Amino acid sequence: MKAEDEEVKYVPGFYAKKRPGAADLANRYIREWEDKKLVDKKKKAKDLIHPTICFSREIGVGALEVADILGEMMGYRVVDRQLIEHISEEAKLSEKTVQIFDESYPGKMNECLTYLFGEKAFIKSDYTRHLFSGIFAIAGLGPTIFVGRGAHLVLPRENVLAVRLISSRQYRIKRLAKILKAKEDDVDAKLNQLDKEQKNFFKRVYGKKDASSPHEFDLVINFDYFKEPRMVAEIVALAFQQKYGAMVKKK
Repeated sequence: MKAEDEEVKYVPGFYAKKRPGAADLANRYIREWEDKKLVDKKKKAKDLIHPTICFSREIGVGALEVADILGEMMGYRVVDRQLIEHISEEAKLSEKTVQIFDESYPGKMNECLTYLFGEKAFIKSDYTRHLFSGIFAIAGLGPTIFVGRGAHLVLPRENVLAVRLISSRQYRIKRLAKILKAKEDDVDAKLNQLDKEQKNFFKRVYGKKDASSPHEFDLVINFDYFKEPRMVAEIVALAFQQKYGAMVKKK
């Protein structure tokens, strides 16, 4: 095994493509919110949210790569876990998104919390409020693809194509070992840790024992049988078109 200072380092969503930093993207979206000023209290939340694609995934399966390909095909922005976490944890950004959320969707936060947690919703942390408001505020900006953090559980379900990406554990291990140039045994140990963290997140934030149930999704795709990210992106694009009647333009 590697020494402690040589432990396999992997952040869910990492792959070969270089992406803009979470801080830069968050600041860009804040400027868009301020410019757009999308506040219409007469409309319901679902009327202000564009049809959205939300990916849930087993860590390491390659969901962000699929989302990036799909975003290029459809002209949708892609919002990953790191960006959502950045907005949720940065105090000034969190306050801003909560303000935007409450102005745009009055009463919706309490509705979401009560639906998920019942009458004891008030005991949930500020983090949950910031997480939900960040997801809603970004979705209200325009067509969006979310990857991770349970966005499909937060947004109006009729406005969401919810997709779950899975694979065998061996597939995930081999994929990450190749990307990280690490030993499979070390990747296996890291996945144990990350899977546990994901399970704890869904229990803490959503009160769920498991990260997902297949009944929550429109579509479940197994990478053991659909190995090419572009093939998966095309399947999701077709499903989106069938559900919402939206034309998908390939670049």
